Amino acid sequence: MKLFVVMGVSGCGKTSVARALAERCGGSYVDADDFHPESNKQKMAAGIPLTDEDRWPWLNVLGGELAKGATTGRPFFLACSALKQSYRDRLSKGLPELRFVYLKGSLELIRERMSQRQDHFMPLALLESQFAALEEPVNALVLDIAKPLEVMVEDFFAEVRME
Repeated sequence: MKLFVVMGVSGCGKTSVARALAERCGGSYVDADDFHPESNKQKMAAGIPLTDEDRWPWLNVLGGELAKGATTGRPFFLACSALKQSYRDRLSKGLPELRFVYLKGSLELIRERMSQRQDHFMPLALLESQFAALEEPVNALVLDIAKPLEVMVEDFFAEVRME
């Protein structure tokens, strides 16, 4: 089974990349943002960074979504920030086949992209706190977000076999 978390800071393109990867290989994807409780969304919209205590219940739900995805027999992608190693450990629990795909980009590029986004609860003001919290993964497949989406998808499939 192919099971992936497409991760990185807000505004790096997690949803777009996860969707494109799933479409390319006939898999499915879910967006972690859809599972935030309203209290988390309100906090972020107010410019208040989430604490680990805010995130643990959300990460537990996401772990359940990954476990369900693992049973489908199709590739499954979760778009999720997963900024800290402890979050990735929580998501990986009981899922040894889970791989992380890290969307890496500069603060400046992501700030520019986020300034053009509309209708998203994550304000630009929290971007620096995301970079401060980020613990870059050691064993992830790294995709450069400065590249066009189509190239990132090709880079992914050049590294990952979906047999």
